[in-house]
Amino acid sequence: MQTLITGATGFVGRNLIHELPDAVIAGRDLHAMQRLLPDHQARIWHPEQKRDTDLLNGIDAVVHLAGESIFHGRWTQTKKERIRSSRVMGTRHLVRSMAAADSRPRVLVCASAVGIYGDRADELLTEDSSHGHDFLASVCGQWEYEALRAREFGIRVVLLRFGVVLGQNGGALAQMLPPFRMGMGGRLGSGRQYMPWIHILDLCRIIRTALKDDSLQGPVNAVAPYPVTNLVFTQTLARALHRPALLPVPAFLLRLVLGEFATVLLASQNVQPKRLATLGFSFSFPDITTCLNDLTKTNNLG
Repeated sequence: MQTLITGATGFVGRNLIHELPDAVIAGRDLHAMQRLLPDHQARIWHPEQKRDTDLLNGIDAVVHLAGESIFHGRWTQTKKERIRSSRVMGTRHLVRSMAAADSRPRVLVCASAVGIYGDRADELLTEDSSHGHDFLASVCGQWEYEALRAREFGIRVVLLRFGVVLGQNGGALAQMLPPFRMGMGGRLGSGRQYMPWIHILDLCRIIRTALKDDSLQGPVNAVAPYPVTNLVFTQTLARALHRPALLPVPAFLLRLVLGEFATVLLASQNVQPKRLATLGFSFSFPDITTCLNDLTKTNNLG
């Protein structure tokens, strides 16, 4: 199966490429792709281009990871429009290219996020749960809608709703480690908010499963089976690093500094991977202690 990956130079993509060594990568910056992933065939893809049939020549499957980061800076109106457009319009144009291809890919695995559920306190959430109503939930809903349109053209679509992706050399953990290693980490807000998470290696295995298993389609919660509250996560990370966690960050300060983006850090989503459980998927890192011990000890980070 020849797979095309968009957003391959991002954190998830750089890890996934090790699992799919023959994959073709696609993005707007050819030189950056060749520099970061020199051993892979790279194709130019502009998400704003309405249709590009050459992009998909010889491609059997597409993993769509491209999108403006929701991190790095306050959510100004301009930033929010980039977040929405990169996901919604980029996916729309990619699906149009798939529809127009001489030989269409058989499967589209599209990234999404648990943010689609909004802030739900301790309510148990599965793929059958309703969507939220905040900005991120709205973006995820539109994003998934555009991806699902590929089904009209006989393409199997899997929507992977990512939790917080934990891994080395990037992602959320890379931003958390510096203050925690200095003993300056702490819970966010009350710490009672549930935080669905996934080890990067399990996420890459889930993506491979989604590519290969024809029975898997529609929304799939790509999260570990045991979500934890932010307080438990904080305490577990501190223990793994042999550091205290003494400096909580009040919710009002997060909102003051980060603006609307603070809602992402304070939202609670008690998400379960119901469809993966039904499939019998076996997690290598099902609990947060095993996950963080692995990620902090491999390179003697503790």
